[in-house]
Amino acid sequence: MFQYIIKKIGYAFLTLLGVISVIFLLFNILPGDPAQMMLGQNETEEQLQAVRAKYGFDKSLGTQYLYYVNDLSPVSVHSNQTAAYTYLEEDKYQVWASADLGSFTLALKTPYLRESFQKNGKKVSVVIAETLPNTFVLAVSAIVIALSIGIFFGIISALQKDSVWDKAIQVLSTLGMSVPSFFSAILFAWFFGYVLHEYTNLNMTGSLYELDDFGEKNTLQLKNLILPAIVLGIRPLAVVIQLMRNALLEVLQQDYIRTARAKGLSTKRIILKHALKNALNPVVTAISGWFASMLAGAVFVEYIFGWNGLGKEIVDALNTLDLPVIMGAVLIIALMFIIINIFVDIVYGWLDPKITRA
Repeated sequence: MFQYIIKKIGYAFLTLLGVISVIFLLFNILPGDPAQMMLGQNETEEQLQAVRAKYGFDKSLGTQYLYYVNDLSPVSVHSNQTAAYTYLEEDKYQVWASADLGSFTLALKTPYLRESFQKNGKKVSVVIAETLPNTFVLAVSAIVIALSIGIFFGIISALQKDSVWDKAIQVLSTLGMSVPSFFSAILFAWFFGYVLHEYTNLNMTGSLYELDDFGEKNTLQLKNLILPAIVLGIRPLAVVIQLMRNALLEVLQQDYIRTARAKGLSTKRIILKHALKNALNPVVTAISGWFASMLAGAVFVEYIFGWNGLGKEIVDALNTLDLPVIMGAVLIIALMFIIINIFVDIVYGWLDPKITRA
């Protein structure tokens, strides 16, 4: 199992390096001068040259790529010349340990995602740190809704195959998969946040924390989580129901289930003790992908509900051409996908030990 995990981590590292390369190339072949994007329209040539020198925009594409990888790497090499881009500035890098190698310094540091073009030089890592927790809370809430309800109704649908209950659940799950998230978000916001506001006390828009009426402090508003979490959980909920039903129907036809029934075990014990674990494999696969997508930022849902998450931040950055924020957010998204896939592979190895010996 240990060798299996190490091999997966090695693949993940190569994948991450490929993602970094693609992100860099995509955003550096775009038309436009990054220095001009930072300064706006009221710039002078001297200011442009100073910004290009400070951020390494005046170097070749290959050199800029090495700078980018060096910034992102936790183990990096830095010049001891103060005028160099790679100089180990304390306000740029949070250094854990360093070793002087003459004209260079080897440093163990936090990855540096550059600075925002539009937020007065605010670090991209700070921008993401302010929005990612909100997206994480929203995604976890949606997944909990999808799993708890989806597995329950999937089991009901499988045990009541071809009954009225089964057909009703199938129709609702198909509808849930068919309706686009942005339409569901608009519909739920209008109906529950506007039409029924007097009864639900829910708002059409709002984030997890909001300023109080005096503008002095942020207050926790859990009610703002209800509608976006439900909307975000609708599609994965429908997928879980379908997968759980089909997988459970297949497992219930296995010989060991027939043996368990022949021994007189109750249906509840057979489902919980024997069938459920094996039926969860496709559910784990599907829900891991959905969870990664949600953490990446449910753009439509966050934007429509005014939820201050990573998805809304990406839209705002696209509107203002804030390239470092976009690049940093995409990189974090890719990293989350990789980490979740490693976790899913480990779960697979636990569910089916034969995988680790393959």
